[in-house]
Amino acid sequence: MIKKLSCVLLFLAIVFCGCGKKQEVLNDSLTSIRQKDIVTVGVKVDTPPFGFLDKNGNNIGFDIDLAKFIAKKLLGDESKIAFVPVNTTNRIMKLSSGEADMVIATMSITPQRKMILDFSIPYHTAGQAMLVRKDSKITSLSDLKDKKAIIVYGSTVERSLSSSVPNIQIIGYKTYPEAFAALQAGKADAMISDDTILMGFAYNNPAFKILPKRYSKEPYAIAFRKGEESDKLIETINIELKEALNKGEIRQLKEKWGIN
Repeated sequence: MIKKLSCVLLFLAIVFCGCGKKQEVLNDSLTSIRQKDIVTVGVKVDTPPFGFLDKNGNNIGFDIDLAKFIAKKLLGDESKIAFVPVNTTNRIMKLSSGEADMVIATMSITPQRKMILDFSIPYHTAGQAMLVRKDSKITSLSDLKDKKAIIVYGSTVERSLSSSVPNIQIIGYKTYPEAFAALQAGKADAMISDDTILMGFAYNNPAFKILPKRYSKEPYAIAFRKGEESDKLIETINIELKEALNKGEIRQLKEKWGIN
């Protein structure tokens, strides 16, 4: 009886140890990506020059090229990538739910986001800026007192704007095209967002200008699900990013897309 019980316990120990090892592998994001032989990346489709669609509906932009660079380093082929469209409002949810392995979508590192996400080293530093009509008399944030300003929900600007400008009326939209369309329609006096996002609107619409003042430093980074499952993936990508930064490859990508 004792011998039979010992055999049963030994069998169960082997089974559970095996399951534990299998679970550990499955929970390792880097191993999972290599096993499925494709990396799924959340990217924007409405934010030139970082992430947008060309006339044929293909994903293009700086963040898209960076995602392809990551795919090539992880899997040896930049085409082994699947893009998941995200916006400023839903990108964290799509990452946390497992719909994407990582998000490369003009996401800046903030203390609040670091509580629920992990990040790579920064690959670009943006700054909050203001977009207005060329004939506007607004020259600074203080001029927005008792006026209307447009922001995109989920961005870092909303909290800082409401606390720094008295009596400002903030109008929020889910996407950048919607926000800029509202500015064009005269629904507000200014649009505030990262300068790199506003560049595309100003470049394609000469009736608007970006004011020279920058109100923050926004370090853009690749976002990952928080936890040990992402540690190996982040470590591997950080090594590649550091090398690309040192070799000037990231700078070349910025020049390609007209990013300062």
